[in-house]
Amino acid sequence: MPTKITVNPNGSLRVEGDFTIVDKTGNTYDLAGREVVGLCRCGLSKNKPFCDGSHKEHFIHEAVAFALPPKKTL
Repeated sequence: MPTKITVNPNGSLRVEGDFTIVDKTGNTYDLAGREVVGLCRCGLSKNKPFCDGSHKEHFIHEAVAFALPPKKTL
């Protein structure tokens, strides 16, 4: 299954499908076989970069899709 990222309203980024997550030096996180994870957007998780639900009632962002402006060219 291709990777799908869902921006949850007032919550995490849900990542599902075929993906890997690496840190800034390229080391891969061991996802223990998971095909779905939630990534923290609020900064409150004690398990960053993964969501632990700490955002509940502390993070507000109504996720509604929109088009980005045209890509800048040099």
